[in-house]
Amino acid sequence: MKADIEQFQRDGAVVLRGVFRDWIEPLREGFEQNLAAPSAFAIENVGSGEGGRFFEDYCNWQRIPAFKDFVLNSPAAAIAGALMQSRQVQVFHEHILVKEPGTSKPTPWHQDLPYYCVDGLQTASYWIPLDPVTRHNTLSVVLGSHRWPKPVRPKSWASNKDFYGASDAGSGESLFMDMPDVENGEYQILSPELEPGDAVVFDFRTVHGAAGNIGSNRRRAFSTRFMGDDVRYIQRPGRTSPPFPGIDLKTGDRMREDWFPVVWAQP
Repeated sequence: MKADIEQFQRDGAVVLRGVFRDWIEPLREGFEQNLAAPSAFAIENVGSGEGGRFFEDYCNWQRIPAFKDFVLNSPAAAIAGALMQSRQVQVFHEHILVKEPGTSKPTPWHQDLPYYCVDGLQTASYWIPLDPVTRHNTLSVVLGSHRWPKPVRPKSWASNKDFYGASDAGSGESLFMDMPDVENGEYQILSPELEPGDAVVFDFRTVHGAAGNIGSNRRRAFSTRFMGDDVRYIQRPGRTSPPFPGIDLKTGDRMREDWFPVVWAQP
């Protein structure tokens, strides 16, 4: 585990092999329950005339038993605490993503943190494939990007327009930097082949993306996001994703534990 902690802190991401093998079947069942009864937050990312299906939904862990069991009883929170070097861990939310066969639409390069209503250095997000993935449809992460000087400007996945519009300028200096051309620059990109039970764990600030799924098999992925000791609420320039309406916090406040429970703490 020491080597995993060092790699996570240095690179902003680490691959774990086989840790969640016993959780895959329950997560698949929960996944299908979620697909059958999506939440109000569900998004279809493939537009009219585009092939395949790229569906996502989040914030369902308290209503889908398999997701709740994973959040509360799997080793994910404890591992996240160790990787983040945090004394305790709060759950932020979970996220499902499916790319059906023949889906050419990619997941664009992005950081998660700029879309969120949180800020901090102690964060961990799991990407757990429920189907085998190859280098052609896996999650790709840009190693070391969690240490870039500014967060990357968030974009709408459907339109590629600025997620917050022109409101991120603040006092004249942008809050965000533009996404560099990571595929053609001198960046180290990790694109691991993964089996169900494996996971990629990455910092909320780590740049990541994924190609489409043009093969003949589904590509389902389950994500869970955890927060450590230093994470605080931040007021963004507009509606965040997830939006968490009615959260009733101000910048600098600790995330409320009735909405984001502590799911692990050091003994």
